[in-house]
Amino acid sequence: MKLKLFAILLLLASFAGAAPQSQFPDTPAAHQFAAWLEAFNSGDRARILDFLQKNEPDRAGEIDGELGFRRMTGGFEFKKAEESTATHFTGIVKERESDTFGRFVIDVEAAEPHHIKNFDLQQIPIPAEFALPRVSQEAALAALRGELEKQVAADRFAGAVLVAKEGKPIFKEAYGLADREKKTPNQLDTQFRIGSMNKMFTAVSVLQLAQAGKIKLTDPLGKYLTDYPNRDLAAKVTIHHLLTHTGGTGDFFGPEFDKHRLELRTLQDYVKLYGQRGVAFEPGSKWEYSNYGFLLLGVLIEKVSGQSYYDYVAEHVYKPAAMTLTASVAEDQVVLGRSVGYTHMPPSPAAAGTAPEAWRPNTDTLPYRGTSAGGGYSTVEDLLRFANALENHKLLDAEHTELLTTGKVDTGGGGKYAYGFGDRSVGGMHCFGHGGGAPGMNGGLEICPQAGYVVAVLSNLDPPAASRVSEFVLNRLPEK
Repeated sequence: MKLKLFAILLLLASFAGAAPQSQFPDTPAAHQFAAWLEAFNSGDRARILDFLQKNEPDRAGEIDGELGFRRMTGGFEFKKAEESTATHFTGIVKERESDTFGRFVIDVEAAEPHHIKNFDLQQIPIPAEFALPRVSQEAALAALRGELEKQVAADRFAGAVLVAKEGKPIFKEAYGLADREKKTPNQLDTQFRIGSMNKMFTAVSVLQLAQAGKIKLTDPLGKYLTDYPNRDLAAKVTIHHLLTHTGGTGDFFGPEFDKHRLELRTLQDYVKLYGQRGVAFEPGSKWEYSNYGFLLLGVLIEKVSGQSYYDYVAEHVYKPAAMTLTASVAEDQVVLGRSVGYTHMPPSPAAAGTAPEAWRPNTDTLPYRGTSAGGGYSTVEDLLRFANALENHKLLDAEHTELLTTGKVDTGGGGKYAYGFGDRSVGGMHCFGHGGGAPGMNGGLEICPQAGYVVAVLSNLDPPAASRVSEFVLNRLPEK
């Protein structure tokens, strides 16, 4: 069974149990879905494992992942049936603890006991028939405050939240603990790891080089990285492909990363490990999120600018935007004010024996240093400064800012991907930005130019701690 909510991931209002069986069609496929929903919503390990062993035995070994998904979503409320045959059933569900909707597809075998052959769950935009009413700015912020208090009380959020209107904060608060052992509270200037949000800074840097005439986005990577190990990839994959995740360059997370995590200290170290690898599909033929593609963009920046990636973004992005608390210092260096990340996700072998139900530091999952693909840290106030600098053309001219943030490729989740930015409509409100998520970290920046809002949320807990908060307020703020 494949369970995917895009973006990881992410995002999440109240439902006490499974939907009554009478709500479902009287078919084997619908019965299986109803049974899965009841078991999943119980949150009981034994019940979920029993369901998998009886109905999808190949997945029984993935019980920890199933429980993690249950913890992330809080379970689902069945909202609507769509297609229905004896062996095929699709419909709409909503996360119990958020505004997030998903579409499920389940296929079962025709013969009893109707084992599950395929189960897929994808996040979708809120369907029009379930649209949330927008309210006044005052009411939306009051609702946000109430939601945050609820999430903090349930230990589902710790971090900082900032909402700005026309460039100025109208809501900014910090919640929970930056360090649970030392009882250090989160503050507005607490630095949180931001995961893939660094891709925005990388993309801005690449567009700056394009604006200066130092590169062309249509050029193949090999024009600049003339010694790249895989010649076929270098010849086929363009800078545009890398910026839009359409190059087929794949990820670098996985067993090899886990094995060499602390040895990967420079961008070139990643190229040495993964540079012989070819493309996974014909460049430009489809969209597939690629951390390695953005790692290569960092290598490109170094080659063309003559600076390290870290020095380039510090000088050309952080400094002009007045971002004084954003960086990617190595994890073995002390950063005063940087929060500890806490995760429920399964521990590495080195941390075996840790109770998965307890929050634990994410130390054993972190790379040695953040890269052009992600892994740095920032504050919500610095993210607002970045948004303001971008909108006021302090980083790029108007033409290249538009090019940077306008969607180009359908991501399959109801939005489009631009260059290092997602471009989407949130209940009719146009926004662009990027999120980030990994064990013990979650964040997002949404810039909604027509409405005049910027929403920045950072958390030192697992996804979707921050994204559920961001979606909550974006779904309620007035469009103008």
